[in-house]
Amino acid sequence: MQLHLTKPIIFFDLETTGVIVGHDHIVEICLHKVMPDGSTDTRVERVRPVDQNGKTVHIPEFTTAIHGISDDDVKDKPTFKELASSLKEYIGDADLAGYNSNKFDVPLLVEEFLRAGIDFDLKERHCVDVQNIFHQMEQRTLVAAYKFYCGKDLENAHSAAADTIATYEVLKAQLDRYQGVDYKDRSGKVTQPVVNDIPALSEFTANKQWADLVGHIGYNNLGFEIFNFGKHKGEPVEEVFTKEPSYYDWMMKADFPLSTKKVITDIWNHMKEVKIEMLKYHFGQR
Repeated sequence: MQLHLTKPIIFFDLETTGVIVGHDHIVEICLHKVMPDGSTDTRVERVRPVDQNGKTVHIPEFTTAIHGISDDDVKDKPTFKELASSLKEYIGDADLAGYNSNKFDVPLLVEEFLRAGIDFDLKERHCVDVQNIFHQMEQRTLVAAYKFYCGKDLENAHSAAADTIATYEVLKAQLDRYQGVDYKDRSGKVTQPVVNDIPALSEFTANKQWADLVGHIGYNNLGFEIFNFGKHKGEPVEEVFTKEPSYYDWMMKADFPLSTKKVITDIWNHMKEVKIEMLKYHFGQR
């Protein structure tokens, strides 16, 4: 089944120095753009990882063993910052899709753009995580998914290009397989969520309990942001910042992803705006 698209969607995969979003870096990115008319275009870039001071970051041997990319392979390649503007232009307003992308690839891509001084906004994009469809409908790696849905062995697994194209093929096969198939969620509600519609697939694969991209900040049953970690786990962010303002300062100085810091800064600034309005009202009544 071909995708029903109203605008482009980009299937992408990252090879990285590690798996910590606020710490690690991209060493290879593959972007496979699918247009509404079904035409496609693929862009693959090797990237030299650097820290905030521009110093080259070592690719650990254990990650090289997984994706095959070493320090020598990227020593003459551009940094992400050098590629950022052209990558953002290439992506344009496209929606995004990947395998385990909502938990890792999307947050790290946003993190790299923020490190480069570019605010890569997701508000107008739909993000489809093919792994979530697989796990929720069948409960299982990309290699297994490719074999299960496409009936083929995945050659060159853990190469960005191979994984990206496989993910695109798996999604199309999922649309064929689950057309009209019921899904029962934890509350017992039955729907048929796997449909040929990118906004609907984005809704089905999204993690609705996260306020940031990596799950450090979540939502409680009332819709308020809460901490999902540490000594204040489960407590509302605004409540913690009110009684312990230093906690905000600690988070801003600690090794949290920039996207998480952006979320808590928005909360912090909103609190200040509310306080200013309350003071204006108070003194205006005197």
